[in-house]
Amino acid sequence: MRGTYAVRFGRLHGLAVLPALLVILAACTSTPGAGGASEARTALYFESVADRPPLRTAFLRRMPKGGDLHNHLSGTIYAENYLRWAAEDGLCIRRDTLALAPPPCDPAAGRPPASVAYSDTALYSALIDSLSMRNYALGHRSGHDQFFDTFFKFDATRPERGGDMLAEAISRLAAQNTHYIELMQSPGMSSARRLGAAAGWDTEFARLRRKLLDAGIANAVAEARRAYDAQEARMRERLRCGTSDADPGCAVTVRYIAQVIRTFPREQVFAQVLLAVELIRADPRVVGLNLVAPEDHPTTLREYTDQMRAIGFLTDRGTATNVTLHAGELTLGLVPPEDLRFHIRQAVEIAGARRIGHGVAIGYEDDALGLLAEMARRGVLVEINLTSNEQILGVRGADHPFMTYRRAGVPVALSTDDEGVSRGDLTHEYQRAAATYDLGYRDLKQLARNGLEHAFLAGASLWRGRGDFVPVAACAAGTPGDAAPSPACRDFLGGSDKAREQWRLEAAFAAFEATPWPVPETRR
Repeated sequence: MRGTYAVRFGRLHGLAVLPALLVILAACTSTPGAGGASEARTALYFESVADRPPLRTAFLRRMPKGGDLHNHLSGTIYAENYLRWAAEDGLCIRRDTLALAPPPCDPAAGRPPASVAYSDTALYSALIDSLSMRNYALGHRSGHDQFFDTFFKFDATRPERGGDMLAEAISRLAAQNTHYIELMQSPGMSSARRLGAAAGWDTEFARLRRKLLDAGIANAVAEARRAYDAQEARMRERLRCGTSDADPGCAVTVRYIAQVIRTFPREQVFAQVLLAVELIRADPRVVGLNLVAPEDHPTTLREYTDQMRAIGFLTDRGTATNVTLHAGELTLGLVPPEDLRFHIRQAVEIAGARRIGHGVAIGYEDDALGLLAEMARRGVLVEINLTSNEQILGVRGADHPFMTYRRAGVPVALSTDDEGVSRGDLTHEYQRAAATYDLGYRDLKQLARNGLEHAFLAGASLWRGRGDFVPVAACAAGTPGDAAPSPACRDFLGGSDKAREQWRLEAAFAAFEATPWPVPETRR
């Protein structure tokens, strides 16, 4: 139980609710370090609806959630939209695999136009299930295989739909009162892989880097930037940004993580990492890099250490370029025990990752306690993806290391991973965490703040020290989130993208906590 929040309203039985509320509220507001009466009232209301999931969902949908740091753009799209775009763009369906396919279509050969799904209810339903985890039940096929295979099934989607995808992602996030996202994408990576294949592998990394630069990696950088420009222009058009009827998604701050596909030969992975580094230097919208695709793929397992060494070399162990890495998205049985012992450690110590995605296999790492202490000391945040970890790995509840990280002092934040494939959203991740781990409002508020504290935004943090959420000296005179900060604070905010987003989050929390939360009814 959580101290002053241990008593839930539904368990007060014969007591009058309002007097009990006042007693507990007084205790909360007198507790050292409490965030004020509005925060306490909000926390108490959240506690009071612990056994009412619909009310908790409504609460968490409105609650500011900082941002989503781990989100693959292609995986955030719901299958219904992929199918609609396929019909509009003249794509086909492969009946044998229930996948989208490029034209020409040939109904006689089992490749009818995608539009036929709208007149065939059974086919439509089967396609939605095939392109996502909807209705998936463990049987002859693992959740791992169903999850990752969906990406190949909607891969025929036209590249021009990138702006529609971006619009969907940020409009949905804004509808959840959340205004920051880091999206993983791979523009230009196929061009980088071709350069890497032509260059071949070289254990002398400086020489390989020079060979790739001379071969024209800058052209792939320009290609990627054009792709971002085009998709953002399309997004603004779709969401009517700059008009009186603009979608709230227009207010979401978008940054990109250059997504390196790690299942290719190591020379091609090296070239992709180099493209990511050069792209981050050239374009302020791109703020970090990550490796993606199954961590248990045979190429990844065979060349994992080489991949970490390449990233460490090209990013100066994460000091010159922001690095976040999928690491430890594994569990016993999926791979041999030997492959569980070093992935997270090498991501942190060799590649210099400042954030880790998933980190499920931490308990199997050599000297796991020492690694946890090191991650806490360095402030390496773990991007927690509860739903996809259950779907892919079958890891849930107490078996998940979420609470292990928190108790070790390792910062964590909740994220969606692939919300379209998983059939969820960020609100669902908060609801799941609260229900599974008995988290209170202040716990969730810390997770939201963690997301922005460890975001790869330019500039200094609003907070004085890591995790203390005490404003820096320039902003100490007022209340974070105030509409009119002091001149010194205004100057500080003007020089930091990160601090401005944190200030905006605090303003959103203040507005949210000013809600006149109803007093729950007594249980009969």
